[in-house]
Amino acid sequence: MKVIVVVPTYNEASNLPALVEALSALAVPELETLVVDDNSPDGTGRVADELARAHADSLHVLHRPGKGGLGTAYLEGFQWALSRGAEAVAQMDADFSHSPSYIPAMIANLRDYDVVIGSRYVEGGTLDKRWGLGRYLLSWWANSVYARILLNVKVKDATAGFKVWRRETLLGMGLDRIHSNGYDFQVEMAYVAERLGYRALEIPIYFEDRRIGRSKMDVPVKLEAAWRVWEVRWRHRNLNPTMRRPVVDPAPPK
Repeated sequence: MKVIVVVPTYNEASNLPALVEALSALAVPELETLVVDDNSPDGTGRVADELARAHADSLHVLHRPGKGGLGTAYLEGFQWALSRGAEAVAQMDADFSHSPSYIPAMIANLRDYDVVIGSRYVEGGTLDKRWGLGRYLLSWWANSVYARILLNVKVKDATAGFKVWRRETLLGMGLDRIHSNGYDFQVEMAYVAERLGYRALEIPIYFEDRRIGRSKMDVPVKLEAAWRVWEVRWRHRNLNPTMRRPVVDPAPPK
């Protein structure tokens, strides 16, 4: 199975080399990585290019002209991966909050599910002990109360950014349906997948606080994401499994 891991980056030059090495060391025969960099001021794009020369068969870099948002970075990455024959597409952060060690098990579970989610909030999932109580309660409330009640979703970690998708799932969802471009992108993807009847499995993970650098999730971003959830509900409220898109493969690269 050809797997492409999509990793959006913005100022992750210090984390990227170790992440690429960790992904390359996984016992997954056909695993490739796509770095989607938004012209990071710290030179992440240059670091990615240097790594790509050392991992010519397994590492690719997509350069974007500026900070265009998490949602569009993932959507461009997903479309790139699908056009190059990926049978499964993984998504993860570059800061080691998502450990690459979970990826083989997530891929294995695609035999029975349409998307596998690395979850903080199912039994066995844990958060970094360095998180303060306030941060933990806000995250728990956003996932286990706010998003689940407002959208009536079954997944317990609706904002999870660590997922592995079957090719057919992404094609059937129709990526052109997705309009969110901030952290609400994760919620919209989860909601659309569930409304269309795709089977999701949440596996417990340890969510480590980022090793290097500062979180990009400040208070204004959190407030905007909360408001955008209402838009997600309104936009997709009528979706049902009969509205899946025909699975038509993108044209192969020339």
